[in-house]
Amino acid sequence: MAGRFVAAICAGALLAPAAALTACSGSTPAPSPAGSASQPGGAATGTPVALGSGPAAALQQQYEEVIKTVLPSVVQINTDAGTGSGVIYDTKGDIVTNAHVVGDATTLEVLPATGGAALTAHALGVFAPDDLGVIRVTAGAGSLRPADFGSSAGVTAGQIVLAMGNPLGLTGSVTQGIISATGRTVQESSAAGGATTTIADALQTSAAINGGNSGGALVNLSGQVIGIPTAAARDPEAGSAPGIGFAIPSDTVTNIAGQLISTGKVTKSSRAALGITAHSAVTASGQPAGVVVVAVSPGGPADSAGLREGDVITEVHGQRTPTQGTLTAVLAGLKPGQQVKVTYLRSGASHTATVTLGSLAS
Repeated sequence: MAGRFVAAICAGALLAPAAALTACSGSTPAPSPAGSASQPGGAATGTPVALGSGPAAALQQQYEEVIKTVLPSVVQINTDAGTGSGVIYDTKGDIVTNAHVVGDATTLEVLPATGGAALTAHALGVFAPDDLGVIRVTAGAGSLRPADFGSSAGVTAGQIVLAMGNPLGLTGSVTQGIISATGRTVQESSAAGGATTTIADALQTSAAINGGNSGGALVNLSGQVIGIPTAAARDPEAGSAPGIGFAIPSDTVTNIAGQLISTGKVTKSSRAALGITAHSAVTASGQPAGVVVVAVSPGGPADSAGLREGDVITEVHGQRTPTQGTLTAVLAGLKPGQQVKVTYLRSGASHTATVTLGSLAS
């Protein structure tokens, strides 16, 4: 279908409503020898181009200063499953990255952008709903410099940003672009067709995001990390969709990372939850019919509102929920504590309950 895009996590693949995304971790190619690339017109690299003075020179200098400041805080993370990126979070050796970069690994290899010996790290915890994870370097943390995490609350479309990471294994790569939009809800799944993850309030950027960028840094011109790149868009019919990438906002990152560092799990996220275990239901002809409740958390939002095992949820907050994926996407746009109407089927009859949403936890 024309106009339909798919997004893939940058260590896998991502699907968004009317858009598809790909996760950005990947294999490592052999880089070209230093100095072997060429400038347009055949001029050899390594010869600085003088811009003189003025706005262009000032902007270039600002780019260079931001890169010098932040890039040493961006690392490459290697596991048996692939390669991704991470951002040094604190002086204890904690590094924030994507959950899909960590995967099932308990021990990981960390390569500092500044060079030197590889460091060993272990996973502190992951929170799959926000595709975030934290790992900790077991020795040599003193050589790591934390990045400055800014607030994503004031980020607006049009802001210039730099994406830093290790695309295709090219360590310490930087791309530039702008914030294209904020508040996106995107669904991502691995290239292998694994479980779908819904990212709420994602930042959309035109900065190039490729395999290996997952878990890296999206940085503003003040040198602050405002997001963690997680997925790039692709068109199912035409292939890649350049200029459409997504990052988890830094306010989400700092909230989740702080809990994972403290306890290894998340007890209070900004994600709304019904307090149920559920899966998609289908009709006898195989068509989506809603979301069937498999289990209800005792004392949770759904339990308090009277929902029971076997109920089939068909609508939440005025939005149809024909599948578990659509229910997850609807909840991603809501907040804990919000009261919503939930329509469900029980023994073939339609009912409506008012539910006070809880907070998604690990």
